[in-house]
Amino acid sequence: MTTTDNIFKEALSLTPSEKAQLIDKLISTLDKSDKEIDELWAQEAEVRIDAYDQGKIRAISLESVLQKYR
Repeated sequence: MTTTDNIFKEALSLTPSEKAQLIDKLISTLDKSDKEIDELWAQEAEVRIDAYDQGKIRAISLESVLQKYR
């Protein structure tokens, strides 16, 4: 039996509240941001804002985008 199987078997004995807490803690460890990627997205956002401000690109309404895929 693997370690994860053992942990799962033990987790089954937890109360629903304890299971929810465990799940929340496990999921939160998967949701770590990557500083380099965050930095790249911030730079991309600035480039897009500048292009919009300079009239190089235009905005499209959400309704127009959604209508395209309906």
